[in-house]
Amino acid sequence: MLICPKCQATLAKEYFNTEKPVHCPVCRVDFRTDVYPAMFRPLERSGTGDVLTADRQASCFFHQHKKAVIACNSCGRFLCALCDLEINGRHICPLCLQSGRSKRKLKNFENNRVCYDSIALYVAVLPILVFWLTVLSAPIAIFISIRHWKSPSSIIPRTKVRFVVAICIAALQISGWILVIGSTIA
Repeated sequence: MLICPKCQATLAKEYFNTEKPVHCPVCRVDFRTDVYPAMFRPLERSGTGDVLTADRQASCFFHQHKKAVIACNSCGRFLCALCDLEINGRHICPLCLQSGRSKRKLKNFENNRVCYDSIALYVAVLPILVFWLTVLSAPIAIFISIRHWKSPSSIIPRTKVRFVVAICIAALQISGWILVIGSTIA
């Protein structure tokens, strides 16, 4: 799928490899684009990748002597059958796969998440052993619970019960401090 450089509208095959600039059917901007035939060729599966035979064929970005069979859906690099990684119907090159995993942009490859609900519960419960620490930990537990209420909780789906328990415990601690301070003043 190719798109207009200005309005991002999807363009048909007849807008490419033309002699003169053409108008976008949506925004009317003039453009000219040359595309290798591999872009429109159906995906061919071969185990080793086909050797490049003609000068007018696109070569793989990673293997210059292999024929390109498809373009990466993320970066647009042409890929041979060896480099093409199909993930949920998208074709991705090895570099985009690696950067997607390291930047956590590919959800299918997440292998850990921060469980903010557990952090909020620990911050609310652990300082009970030393009561004066609850002056700081109770508001922090409430802040973490509210701030990360909609954050992904875990790779395995969890409920919001830990957030609710953390907020209740922190509210009780704050109420306790209000009673202690109120009784010392009166």
